[in-house]
Amino acid sequence: MSAPPTLPRQPLGHRFRLLWSAVSVAGLGDGIGLTAMPLLAGQLTSDPRDVSIVFVAEQLPWLVVGLISGVAADRLDRRRVLWITDLLRAVVVGVFTAAILLGQASIALLGGIALLLGAAQVMYVGAWGGMVPALVAPSGRTRANGALQASAQVTGNLLGSPLGAVLFTVSVAAPFAVQTACIASAAVLVALLPGSYRAHRPVATPKRSIRREVAEGVNWLWNHGFLRLLCVASGASNLVVVGLTAVLVLYTRDVLHLSGIGYGLVMAAFAIGGLVGAVAVAWLAERIGTGRTLTIAMIGQAATVAAAGSVSSSVAFCCFIGCYGAAALAFNVVAVSVRQSLVPDRLLGRVSMAYQMINAGASALGAVASGVVAHSLGLRAPFAAGAGLLLAFSALTAFGLRRHRSVAHATTEPAR
Repeated sequence: MSAPPTLPRQPLGHRFRLLWSAVSVAGLGDGIGLTAMPLLAGQLTSDPRDVSIVFVAEQLPWLVVGLISGVAADRLDRRRVLWITDLLRAVVVGVFTAAILLGQASIALLGGIALLLGAAQVMYVGAWGGMVPALVAPSGRTRANGALQASAQVTGNLLGSPLGAVLFTVSVAAPFAVQTACIASAAVLVALLPGSYRAHRPVATPKRSIRREVAEGVNWLWNHGFLRLLCVASGASNLVVVGLTAVLVLYTRDVLHLSGIGYGLVMAAFAIGGLVGAVAVAWLAERIGTGRTLTIAMIGQAATVAAAGSVSSSVAFCCFIGCYGAAALAFNVVAVSVRQSLVPDRLLGRVSMAYQMINAGASALGAVASGVVAHSLGLRAPFAAGAGLLLAFSALTAFGLRRHRSVAHATTEPAR
């Protein structure tokens, strides 16, 4: 797993900057909603199982339409799917805002809105997977994905989370109104992106059934040893981060004794760490190699989750959560870049969605398990369980990388 050769940096281009702007604006809105939704749930109930229902509902569409969205991404113009999906998301959040103003908020409604937003997110992610490879050369993809993740962390968590908490104290409906405006603006920015973004297919490729196209993507992922390993490791990472997020609003209130604004600051600490990880990971991967970066990031997640769950000081908790954010985002940036470089463009949507569907299933399981464990054993228990799971998968990842040394060059070589 030697480090790949350092390549001269190329500019990412004006089309990438337009995409980056859309991600930044949407990230601000999503960060506001990400904080306001759990705060509203916590206002409606104190049962961690009920709070976790909202997170489960958001993940369920992945299991229902995830693979189909991958087929759509490989058949349709991916840019068009992105802006239409964002427009529909803006409509859903706008309707939810009106319902709150009318006094109709409930856990059931929150679950329904989360389900609709989750379905839209599935379609968005399916098309999103092919955008960076269409805009950026292989040598620049880790840097491009790092820039996108860094921007999402700054606008989504560092700015959006505290702002969502502040807006929530002013009016329960205010954060969702601002989220609506942000998502609608992102839809406009993506619609302005020039060019066609259909997958490149051989001219003689005959039309096939959706079932056969889905099977082709799933089989490709299953038969690729390293991506299969990376998918399982990513699933474990998602299971833990979603599980902890599902109970975090109750943990900060009942264990750390923080207010709603304090919860927003905890989310901001995660974002600061994520920003550092997303910015630094390209530099790190260039020097120590992709494989070592993945292993270090996985071990870092396990260590910081264990530390965060063992402290009582809110300051120490924020420090460890920040380090957890750095490790989690570093792992995610490298994993996405590897997948984009290894999978052929004609299969990218389907393989990405098969990959993401497994991750989403793990996320839904994490939300359910975390709520049950916290209810039965206390709010610290999900941290201990999550740390143990991440440590086990750290060992699995390290062992698997020894069998797939060529992954060290995955982010610098184009897929064939």
